[in-house]
Amino acid sequence: MAELVLAAATPHNPLLWRAMREPMPDDLAGVAANFARFRRAFAEHDVDVVVVIGTDHLRQFFYDTSPAFVVGKAESYHGTWENEVRTFGMDYVEVEGHRELADEISGRTVLPEAIDFAVSHEWRLDHSFVIPLQYVRPELDVPVVPIHTNASMPPVPSVRRFIALGEHLRSAVESWESDARVAILTSGHMANDVGGPRTFAGSPDPEFDQDAAGWMRDGDLDAAIRVCSDFERITEAGCMTYQYLNAITALAAMGRSADYVDVAESRFASSPFFLWGSC
Repeated sequence: MAELVLAAATPHNPLLWRAMREPMPDDLAGVAANFARFRRAFAEHDVDVVVVIGTDHLRQFFYDTSPAFVVGKAESYHGTWENEVRTFGMDYVEVEGHRELADEISGRTVLPEAIDFAVSHEWRLDHSFVIPLQYVRPELDVPVVPIHTNASMPPVPSVRRFIALGEHLRSAVESWESDARVAILTSGHMANDVGGPRTFAGSPDPEFDQDAAGWMRDGDLDAAIRVCSDFERITEAGCMTYQYLNAITALAAMGRSADYVDVAESRFASSPFFLWGSC
């Protein structure tokens, strides 16, 4: 059977792609070091396929068609988008898909007690998928299964459904008749107020960041459920803070505390780095 060998959660702030250049700015050295650590971890675990969990930023999925969870079934994926190349200096990329694992994850029926998926056979990935991949596997030579989570447009899925996603991913991988070594790569934010007055003022809610890192360090899924089920509390921490639930999916998939937890401070909001696996 296939094996889930690694899970990681990283930031996907596209401003990092433009700002994190040599000579490395002092305030971004910690972010760069963490991405380098995770890059080594992916190489050392000899990963065959990566399930990449991100939140599309109203490009592929817009207000008129906004599923809660989407599994990519394409043979290959193009990234990124024109404005991301123009604004952030990102490069266009091509990434191979992995249809067999995508079929295992999405199944042939819905899972009414837990979660159900939409699927997409044509998908253009944005920075929430491309940025983490380019930092942890810059060769882009490992096939991927992208999963979009709607963590931005109300009604957003509950935290328990993000947990169900993680638990389902583990089950799907472990029941897959393959010798593949699978990794989960999630990305999102901690407290983060994109486009708001607190955009470039560091973390808008250090208390939330501290608690959120602690849930990963302690494997405290109950505390994460309690706080993240309070939508008003999440939005107080910033308009994009709900993307933190992508990290909760990784915690649920691995079923234990993270082996590495770091919250890198910079001119931007706090950058989360959580890893399940050696590094």
